[in-house]
Amino acid sequence: MASHGGPGPRAHPRAGRPTADPARRPGETEDTVPADHTPHPAQVPHTVSGPAPADDVDQVPQAPSTGPSIAPSIAPSTAASPANTVRAGQPRKSRSRDAFDNPPSQAPKVWKPTGVRRKEVLRALGIFQRATADQLWRMLRPADRHDRITRDTLNALKDSGLTRVETRLESGHQLWVLTEKGHKEAKLLLPRNVRISALRKLEYDDDGQPVEADGYDEHAAAVTSTAAVLTGAGYGTPLSWQTEIGHKLPYGYTQYADLTMRAPDAGVPAMLLEVDRVTEPVDDLVAKLRRYHEWFELLAPKADAAKEKAARGTAVHDFRLWPSLYPPTGREGYVPVAFVFTGKTAAQRESRMRRLEQAARTYFAGASYPGRGAGITAVDYHQAVPVVVTELERITADPAGAAGAVWRRLGRDEWQILPEALDNPDGDRLYAAQWKEARDRRAEYEAAEREAKWPVCTRCGAKFTDERWQQVRQFSWPGKWDDLCEPCAKESVARAEAERVAQRQAEDVAAGAAAEAETSKAWGLFRRRG
Repeated sequence: MASHGGPGPRAHPRAGRPTADPARRPGETEDTVPADHTPHPAQVPHTVSGPAPADDVDQVPQAPSTGPSIAPSIAPSTAASPANTVRAGQPRKSRSRDAFDNPPSQAPKVWKPTGVRRKEVLRALGIFQRATADQLWRMLRPADRHDRITRDTLNALKDSGLTRVETRLESGHQLWVLTEKGHKEAKLLLPRNVRISALRKLEYDDDGQPVEADGYDEHAAAVTSTAAVLTGAGYGTPLSWQTEIGHKLPYGYTQYADLTMRAPDAGVPAMLLEVDRVTEPVDDLVAKLRRYHEWFELLAPKADAAKEKAARGTAVHDFRLWPSLYPPTGREGYVPVAFVFTGKTAAQRESRMRRLEQAARTYFAGASYPGRGAGITAVDYHQAVPVVVTELERITADPAGAAGAVWRRLGRDEWQILPEALDNPDGDRLYAAQWKEARDRRAEYEAAEREAKWPVCTRCGAKFTDERWQQVRQFSWPGKWDDLCEPCAKESVARAEAERVAQRQAEDVAAGAAAEAETSKAWGLFRRRG
């Protein structure tokens, strides 16, 4: 039988073949039995339990693979063991489908991987270069009850010369890589925009015998496990990931991201991930953020630097290089960066996150919006790097995995789900609301000030209408009746006009009387002379 993802299950110290007990009466059962009795696979055939196989799984009479899970903290991948045994000569007990028992009259049907699963594994190994069966299971088929079919797929690919076991880890699990033939086939299966990892060539000793490689470290395992748990939580697919993507800076340094994730369906169009095993100085993590920030600020070829400096908000990104390589984030700021911590103690990881938060505030804290003194407390994140942190141990302990509230945005205290942690409720939305409030307050103040200065008629006390106030204000010199409302002003004008008419009529009467008197006087002199 082909070798699988881990060593065979250890025999329980009290387990073994049931033997007759001469001191026990017929039909009597044993009171105390091992709770996890797993017979050796060579002695007892295995049956597959659980739901019926998926549509992409064939059923053929083939012995399944065995072996423990990759992570001690996660349930093992082997089938459930029976809770009781039956001694020889006693009647058979009722048992569950998962129980091991004497072999049936014909070989049981087991699941055989199909071409779909083979292609999945080839593509995943093409991207991540090396992985265990457990990691591939959690990444490719998290709905499966265990990694048995994944290990069967790896062994089937091994029989075809497409995969091989590079080494056995300290945990006892096998590390799988592609052969040269498998590497070529994986390259054909991957899309053109997905970079295939380098081929792990088989090494030989002086006698020409293949030797196991020893270049797989804990950091590489943590990187692949991070991608596995996020994919299993619904953040993209294995094709959503790329490893060691370079971000070249003008001074010759290239900042490589451990992982690059694209999961637009989960609300994360793009995210860069750095996996830290609490081994490097915090200053190195801060330097990574600084270099990412510098790279995000690089201008696109032929971009106008003067226009870029004058731009505000999202318009700034139209002049930058990064939108040509990554999709829009759907939020303010650059592509988010996630730090996944693992290893050491929980207290050490917490201390590390707090120290990173204090030292890297310049790159993720954002800036103040204009008019902050007018009651604007919103933060401008358009030229900041959103940074979230989590722990691999926290993810695996949460029932919802990476989809749970296991992410914390630097600058905040609460743990949130990833889309909430990346959101900016104190950014543009708050700014728009606060700006509207400030504008409304200003309008109310101006209205009150205008109301206080609004003129009233000095005769009747009525307020001026808008038309009357505009009529009065349009002249630069004061008018005779500017202190009167329109009705009073019209009345004053009419009265003045009537007074002028009456005065003119009186003047005309007086002038006529004077003329008539003068005429009468002249006629009197003429009569006397005659």
